Amino acid sequence: MSRPLQIDFVSDIACPWCAVGLSSLQRALERLGDTVDATITLHPFELNPDMGPEGERIVDYLGRKYGRTPEQIKEAQAMIRERGANAGFTFGQRDWVYNTFDAHRLLHWARIEGKQVPLKLELLRAYHSDGKNPSNRDVLIEAAKAVGLDGDAAREVLTSGAYANEVRDEEREFQQLGISSVPAIIFDRQYLVSGGQPVEAFEEAIRKIVAEAQ
Repeated sequence: MSRPLQIDFVSDIACPWCAVGLSSLQRALERLGDTVDATITLHPFELNPDMGPEGERIVDYLGRKYGRTPEQIKEAQAMIRERGANAGFTFGQRDWVYNTFDAHRLLHWARIEGKQVPLKLELLRAYHSDGKNPSNRDVLIEAAKAVGLDGDAAREVLTSGAYANEVRDEEREFQQLGISSVPAIIFDRQYLVSGGQPVEAFEEAIRKIVAEAQ
């Protein structure tokens, strides 16, 4: 009999390690087969909450925020591409970083509609693989339609400002729990795994959680 497992995945579309982490987690769950019956719930975290709709060049943003040189950024992106490939995620050329608040609102709606994880994966691919702007509402609606959500309903969510309070409340909740970087993956509300870990790390962590429960 499969052991129920609640997974709370705190992340941002703008975060490349979140793409690695979610892809690795899903591969780990595939390897575990019927060992666990996992439910993944995605929660919002904004890396760039004050960024305007025009976005900012990645080299300028990372240079200003972390003091990285263009060469260091290039090396880091090469490493992320390699880690992504190992997890089954393909990174393309990303030159800009954007505000993701509207995307988080749409993901909150997608949770209600039962399509949250597919939409998250579609948005991660749109930005990290295809270089699209995840703050552009047409991009968001296109992603929603691609995973079987109603495009008109998605547009209504975006234009109405729906779920803004819910997203901000969730952001505060996890910040108060001490989450200050992403991805942060919480199993059964008590075991925390941080970062874009490899498939094997997630598989090992889940096996340990299951063994402790027994």
